[in-house]
Amino acid sequence: MLLPLTFMNEAGRCAGPARGALGVSLDQIVAVHDEIDLPFGEVQVRRGGGLAGHNGLKSLKRELGGADFHRIRVGVGRPPSTDPEIVAAYVLARFSEPDDQVGALVGRAVAELEQLVMAGR
Repeated sequence: MLLPLTFMNEAGRCAGPARGALGVSLDQIVAVHDEIDLPFGEVQVRRGGGLAGHNGLKSLKRELGGADFHRIRVGVGRPPSTDPEIVAAYVLARFSEPDDQVGALVGRAVAELEQLVMAGR
């Protein structure tokens, strides 16, 4: 497990060198990230795919050498604007949902991660 000390937008700066140092194949990497294109509370797992303008995923793709890694997409909902400053403020803000709903969302993401790891995919 690697918990980058960088901002998510620069996660590739530590994930890339760690991948090289540990000799981990791209299909063994799982990125858990926020996803504004999913409603709050929804969690999806996929491998590869588009980056949907997510700067953290762009950084990972660039530094890992490809986009064919697993993703656990954690739905945080979308703000009522497409203005980049408003979107950035939204994803960096604290959740407005009650703590128990946020905890349940985190629990679903953890369960998906455990399932993915146990399946050895």
